Amino acid sequence: MGVDILKINYPDGRTFNNKPSQSPLSETSAKKKMIFGDRGMTLEEEINESNKYYRSHDIAVIYKKPTPIQIVKVDYPKRSKAVIREAYFRHASTTDYNGVYNGYYVDFEAKETKNKNIFPLKNFHQHQIDHLKMCQKQGGICFVIIKYVELKRYFVTPADEIFLHWDAQKNDGPKSIQLKDIVNSSIEVKSDYNPTLPYINAVQQLIESGKEKK
Repeated sequence: MGVDILKINYPDGRTFNNKPSQSPLSETSAKKKMIFGDRGMTLEEEINESNKYYRSHDIAVIYKKPTPIQIVKVDYPKRSKAVIREAYFRHASTTDYNGVYNGYYVDFEAKETKNKNIFPLKNFHQHQIDHLKMCQKQGGICFVIIKYVELKRYFVTPADEIFLHWDAQKNDGPKSIQLKDIVNSSIEVKSDYNPTLPYINAVQQLIESGKEKK
């Protein structure tokens, strides 16, 4: 049965545009978009492209978790075809990505900010923090990939660093993390061509540092 989707709303009321672009990228412009990594691509797109590369080269199997959708209105103009008239994205219950790398379970969030000197903690939700803590307790490799859009800088920040600041702000501490703290506690990643964002190198460093602590 075919399905057409006409309207999908985000939880905050914004409408999701599921129409294809009016001017598809040419092969040349598509290559330029990938070569320059952070130009014109969201962090999610960069990670998704990287994950495709990792899967195709048997390096890691990591996927973006699908966001649950609540269907509100469906019409059936034909027996063989359903039309979703209206639906809403629900809030994701856990984190953005998970999978396996070199025998290790990996679970992480991807966050962007246009701030140049801070990373606001309001970008997180308590259920995401709780999920990361539970996964890490079971031996998972947990972290956050942070993109400073204006600075064109990327960091793989260990979950423990996020926990530290999250718990502090709950006790009247700062509501954001200073860039210098992100730099000192994280592994910086440079955008590239293949993969677009080589974050697995940083994951390997997290694994190695974890072994040293033990």
